[in-house]
Amino acid sequence: MEHNVEDLATALSTTKVSESGVSFAGKSLKLNTEEDAKQVTNEIDKCTSLQYLNLEGNTLGVDAAKAVGKSLEKHPELKRALWKDMFTGRMKTEIPKALEYLGDGLVTAGSRLTELDMSDNAFGPIGVEGLASLLRSASCFALEELRLNNNGLGITGGKLLASALTYCFEQSKAQGKPLQLKVFVAGRNRLENEGAMALAEVFKMLGTLEEVVMPQNGIYHPGISALSEAFLCNKNLQILNLNDNTIGPKGAKAIAEVLPHIQDLKEINFGDCLLKTSGAEQIAKALKNSNLNLKDLNLGFNEIKKSGGIAIVKSLANKSKLKTLVLDGNAFGPEGCNQIKKELEQIGKVNVLSSLDEDECEEESSDNSDTMSNYTDTDDEGVKVTIEEFLQNPSDENFMGLGDERKNIILNESKKTGDIVLNEYIQILMKVSALYGSKKEMIRNFALDVTESLYKNLFTWAALKNNASYVFNVIFVNLGLIKCEDKKFKPSWDCKACQNALKALKNNDGVPQTIKNILDVFFAHTENGTGERQRE
Repeated sequence: MEHNVEDLATALSTTKVSESGVSFAGKSLKLNTEEDAKQVTNEIDKCTSLQYLNLEGNTLGVDAAKAVGKSLEKHPELKRALWKDMFTGRMKTEIPKALEYLGDGLVTAGSRLTELDMSDNAFGPIGVEGLASLLRSASCFALEELRLNNNGLGITGGKLLASALTYCFEQSKAQGKPLQLKVFVAGRNRLENEGAMALAEVFKMLGTLEEVVMPQNGIYHPGISALSEAFLCNKNLQILNLNDNTIGPKGAKAIAEVLPHIQDLKEINFGDCLLKTSGAEQIAKALKNSNLNLKDLNLGFNEIKKSGGIAIVKSLANKSKLKTLVLDGNAFGPEGCNQIKKELEQIGKVNVLSSLDEDECEEESSDNSDTMSNYTDTDDEGVKVTIEEFLQNPSDENFMGLGDERKNIILNESKKTGDIVLNEYIQILMKVSALYGSKKEMIRNFALDVTESLYKNLFTWAALKNNASYVFNVIFVNLGLIKCEDKKFKPSWDCKACQNALKALKNNDGVPQTIKNILDVFFAHTENGTGERQRE
């Protein structure tokens, strides 16, 4: 009977009275001018109670955004701005102005948003400038949900966002009703430690968060530790997703100290976070006598060995609400997997376990490596390697082993003589961009970030030396797209991954327009199977 009452309470709390509003979601409209925008503004003008406006999957230019903003001036009742994937194909310089016009419309109307979703708009730090003016305004003083997934914020954008939210909180507090943000989503943004630390200060100040989703941001233990301190101030936290960051044993220690103080937690996702056995054991110890409301736990793909997996299972014996447990992709081995299933059977929870099909076998020495004492200070970042070791063997592990400063280390190595030595530079560029073929998204994101800087420096240098055509020819040879005069030359890197990395960067500001045009032609040929490489 107890569960029925709880289910009823949950159903009632999630039931919403039917809202009225306007949706053009998924229409793929390309709105450039004010005239183009009329099909949207006419619907906005006709709507007597515009509680939401959904423009997901369309693309707005500056003039169209200005027209939409003008129509919004008549709707102070607007609560939910659902503006995902709204600037495809737009210049980065257009986006801040477009956001400014939309924000001005809300401010003029006196709107009080409760939800703002700007996900999947790859506007980068420059886009945050336009967004920041809206976030600082009174229209966001009542904001409860902020979704900024996959915006390419970077460290700079993360800091700008933190500054805007701080201002919003202070100004709303001065009016007697401080910002009470409940949901914060910012995955796939390359925030790294600095961006995470800046946002952690905001989270501390808020104290009202119920859901924090920040996967795939390149955050290591310093950022994780800062976030952990912030979670301590948010006692109502229910959903915590840090998937595909590098928590490691050090970060796990910081989180483990906080978990017993966040008793409302229902979902924890620390998948693909390099927890290792040590980190898993610390998390298990923290969960053992706390977090009784836990429903979903994801610790997959963390290089956890048998003793860590068993410790986790034992910590869940008193979690009567547990529905899913993800432990796949670890290193329990066949015996460990069987033992984990038996442990779950003993506590009546074998039905919550997801598949263990991708489990990796333990090494023979695993019995000696399952204890916390065998982990060094660098375990959460892998074994430290030198730039020479990385270039000798440019693997995922060695790339991560360069540490937090890998980007600067690689850029310094690429110009260690104070200038670019073309063939050596190109080899470094290819070895880094080949990591875009990694199975781990975090590696791909890091590699693409470094690759972008390497290409930008190369194209700038080529323009100064007035040898762009020669440089471009060398790039294409090393990408495997045209033949090399030296018949013995064979790239040692994954050419397809290098090509895909360049494709991913093709529309970035660092790539000159002439090169973009050539790339369009080349890639069109190779994709159609008519390129030089395909004819050989």
